[in-house]
Parts: sequence; C-alpha cells; structure tokens
Amino acid sequence: MDSHKQEKVQKFEEFVDSRLKPDLVRAIAERDKIFEKQKILFYSSDLKKNIETLEKNGVTSLRSSVNLGSEVYMQADVPDTRHIFVDVGMGFHVEFTWSEALEFITVKQARLDKQLEEYTHLIASIKAQIKMVYEGIRELLQIPALSG
Repeated sequence: MDSHKQEKVQKFEEFVDSRLKPDLVRAIAERDKIFEKQKILFYSSDLKKNIETLEKNGVTSLRSSVNLGSEVYMQADVPDTRHIFVDVGMGFHVEFTWSEALEFITVKQARLDKQLEEYTHLIASIKAQIKMVYEGIRELLQIPALSG
C-alpha cells in the first residue's frame, strides 16, 4: 500500500477513535441518564394514579404509613390532601394542587420521551457515521465487502 493511502486510512481511523467513538460514548451515557430519570418518573406515575384516585373518590384527608428510611414506618395523618409536595428535581419540592401536579408529571414525561428519542437518533447517526468511515477505509484499501 502506498504511503498516501496509508496516511488517509490512519486519518480516518484517528477520526473514528478520537471523535466519533467518544461522541458515541457520551451520547449513550446521556441517554442512560434519561432512562434513570424515567425510572424515577415511574414513581411519579404512581403519584399520578394516587392523585387520580383521591380526586375520583373525593378524599381530602387520610391516614398513611410513611417510610422514614431503612424500612422504618410511621403513621401519618394528612389533614388536607388537596395540596401536595412533588419532587421536581435537584432536591427541590414544590407545592402543587392535584391538577398542577398531574400537569407537571405529564409535561415532564413528554419532555423526557422527546429527549430520549433525540439521543436515540443521535446514537444511530453516530453509529452510521462510524460504519460509513469504515466502509470508506474498506474501499480505499480495495477490500471486497462481506456479503450477508
């Protein structure tokens, strides 16, 4: 192989190793973070169901067991369930009415779904670029393509 081809192949490989593969690793890590956020939001879906049940049954006060940590529970009286505190992230809790909480959960889920879709497309695009560069190297070296 002549030095010109060898130089081109080396540049293509360096591009894949120094740019595309790190981009792919970052995109996968970001998508995994969104999966984790969705897992946490799954608990908000339980909250959504509970709010809908409270609303449907007109429950404005209740008695509940609260996990204090390490599976230690305590009885709690909730005199007014019409306002609840929702974890909105980064350690912040916001007081919402039932309808506000339901709207927040719905909007947050839609936003996470959109972000997940965007990262999935980005990952597919980076993988396609890597494949295209490797195909260019194959053609440059005049190696026959594998069938199947």
